[in-house]
Amino acid sequence: MKWLFYAFLILLGGVLLGLLAYQDPGYVLISRGEHTVEMTLSLFVSAIVIGFIVLYMLIRTVVRSWHVPARWRRWRKLRRRRKARQSSNRGLIELAEGNWRRAERALIKHVRESDTPLLNYLSAARAAQKQHAHERRDHYLSLAHNSAPGADIAVELTQAELQLAHGQLEQSLASLMHLQSLAPHHPHVLYLLVQLYEQLHSWGDLQVLLPQLDKYKVLSESEHDQLSKKVYLNLLQMNQHKAESLNNIWQQMPRDLRHDHALIEEYARHLIDLAQHDTAEAILRDAIKRDYNSELVRLYGLAKSSTPERQLQQAEHWLKGRENNANLLLTLGRLARRCELWGKARSYLEASLGNHELAETYRELGQLLDKLNEREQAAEYYRKGLLLGV
Repeated sequence: MKWLFYAFLILLGGVLLGLLAYQDPGYVLISRGEHTVEMTLSLFVSAIVIGFIVLYMLIRTVVRSWHVPARWRRWRKLRRRRKARQSSNRGLIELAEGNWRRAERALIKHVRESDTPLLNYLSAARAAQKQHAHERRDHYLSLAHNSAPGADIAVELTQAELQLAHGQLEQSLASLMHLQSLAPHHPHVLYLLVQLYEQLHSWGDLQVLLPQLDKYKVLSESEHDQLSKKVYLNLLQMNQHKAESLNNIWQQMPRDLRHDHALIEEYARHLIDLAQHDTAEAILRDAIKRDYNSELVRLYGLAKSSTPERQLQQAEHWLKGRENNANLLLTLGRLARRCELWGKARSYLEASLGNHELAETYRELGQLLDKLNEREQAAEYYRKGLLLGV
């Protein structure tokens, strides 16, 4: 539309000039030495206009010709970049589809012309890892670092992740330690450390890491709770033969975990094995009062506190509404036997067997009848207990 407007103006100007020239063509004389040139004014103006146009076109052609090599180089560069983008896209598609060899070739084919060489090298490293070509993987990671020196965290994160996936735990630990010095609170660094420490069974390191995982929301709430429980269960198991260390772990444990039945059971069982019976009895009593649990009640009967009469009295309070609970009746039988209440102990143990036959109940009853010199009946209970235990 713009060019049409300009053409109209030129045409209008030409018509006006033509009319002026028709009315008065004018006269122009050019003289130089013995030579003279005569023409009408309209012809002179036309010649100037035509000459200007020709000169403009000539200059424009020369200038465009001057820039042809640069434009050619720019065109070739754009063409190479376009091919590099196409190759990168094809490589990423092959990588996503699991075609590792084709992905690696496509990703590095035009990497020199790629707009994102870092992405190409990191993706090629992943493809090489899938082919178990670990030397090529490390080579691509080195090239990735050289292509973008400011991307140390991205490169080392990829390196640590690939080392961890390949089972190179020591190398992965070294990479992650260096990363943690660069970015102490990076969520993915912390997440990889969790995976690594779990594989190494390094529960003490995981215990130190737990507050940071919570602070920076590395895991979901349920995942964090599950990991915390796993860490402290393993720490209790590791320190089961050291009373002081065991108690320290329990004191370091968050308050909500000290209400967990599995952790209470683990802690109390080790306390009983270490003959810390009064401590175990207090822990179990408080836990059962807070939230009745049949397995904790069974352990309560194994805690040989210094006040068995009080233990028996406490356990009998739990009997109301649970008269058919085999574990509770077993515990009551054990406690009554410890208090040398032989008749009550026998009644509780027989009632427990009447509700559910347990090997340890048969064993307790056999030991009681041995004490009462009922050898034949005791032997029968031992036999039944052994059969249940097979």
